[in-house]
Amino acid sequence: PDITLPAVTSLTALPPAHARKALSILEGASLVDRRPRGRYAMHDLIRSYATTTASCLAEEIRDTALRRVLDFYTHTAHAAEHLLNPHAQLPQLAPPTPGAQPQPLSNIPEVLDWFETEHSNLLAAQQIAIAYNWGHTVWLASVLSTFHTWRGHRRDRLAVWQAALDAAARMNDPVTHTLAHRIVGRSYADLGSHEQAIGHLRQALALAEHHNDPIQQAHTHRMLAWAWERRGNFRQALKHAGRAKNLYQDLNQSIWEADALNAVGWLTAHLGDYDTARAHCQIGLTLFRQHRHSEGQAHTLNSLGYIAHRTGHHRQAIDHYRQALPLFRSLGATTSVADTLDTLGQADTALGQHDQARAAWREALELYREQGRDTDADRVQKQLDELDNTTNRSADAAADRP
Repeated sequence: PDITLPAVTSLTALPPAHARKALSILEGASLVDRRPRGRYAMHDLIRSYATTTASCLAEEIRDTALRRVLDFYTHTAHAAEHLLNPHAQLPQLAPPTPGAQPQPLSNIPEVLDWFETEHSNLLAAQQIAIAYNWGHTVWLASVLSTFHTWRGHRRDRLAVWQAALDAAARMNDPVTHTLAHRIVGRSYADLGSHEQAIGHLRQALALAEHHNDPIQQAHTHRMLAWAWERRGNFRQALKHAGRAKNLYQDLNQSIWEADALNAVGWLTAHLGDYDTARAHCQIGLTLFRQHRHSEGQAHTLNSLGYIAHRTGHHRQAIDHYRQALPLFRSLGATTSVADTLDTLGQADTALGQHDQARAAWREALELYREQGRDTDADRVQKQLDELDNTTNRSADAAADRP
């Protein structure tokens, strides 16, 4: 729908100053419109005319320009994804086409802002890659993973990974094929399509076992734990989480071991063994803190908050949730912010802190609605309604007392 100077620089292979001058000339001729935040767009009729004009160019010129601009988006997003998730498993990119100049991004807020404003362009870039059968199809799915997860773009994540799975099936790369099945499986689990989720994850595990790849087996067991949890089968989920933990320990993968320890603790808590659950989560939290892994710390603090709440230690639960919230906020992980606010409100309610609970749930409700999480939004709205009814009954009872 629009474009920026850095993308135009790669599209045209012009130096930035020359690209800026070209945009200025086009703007002066009313062929492009300059919009806020340095973005440029075309009227639909002009775009149609430009498309017709471009068809007169030699195929090699068109394809090379397309490769440059796709490399701009892909390589910029690849570096951005690494900033968001340094431990992400990313496919190896081919070198950028000569003339492509990826945009440097230096911190998480800048990265999230770039992903937010370029999201529609990144999705469009993958569609071009699909049409040309280029490797960008898989790469763009990979580099969007953390952003899609943190911001709750569940259907977009499924769509880009379904396309990546189709492309990976034609590649001689078992790791990428396994990864694609795994993320498609997780995406289906998040959308409540449990049969499809388990089916894809079993295919991922079969591939990892066939190629004797223990790290892929560990990752897939961890995702199977997630999928079975979403299905409500905590015992089956715990079996896979324990298998993942053991594999990570054998591989000396301490960050992933910490994640699996938290999963074991979380699932054990849901089965009622709170002492064992707490011990696993505390070990996981120590490992995450040693590695300064903010997201892992926040998720484990949430687990400890749940355990404290379920065992009647509501103030301790609130303390854990309030430690987790700023970590999630600093990452821009709004899906986890919403979930933490929801559980914080429950702990506040247990202590009769109705104003605090109401504030937490109202913010959670707004986020759930923004993320299209209708089931969660309906549940929180019901909690708010019940809280208001409780408050009103208490006020009425107080007014009736002599």
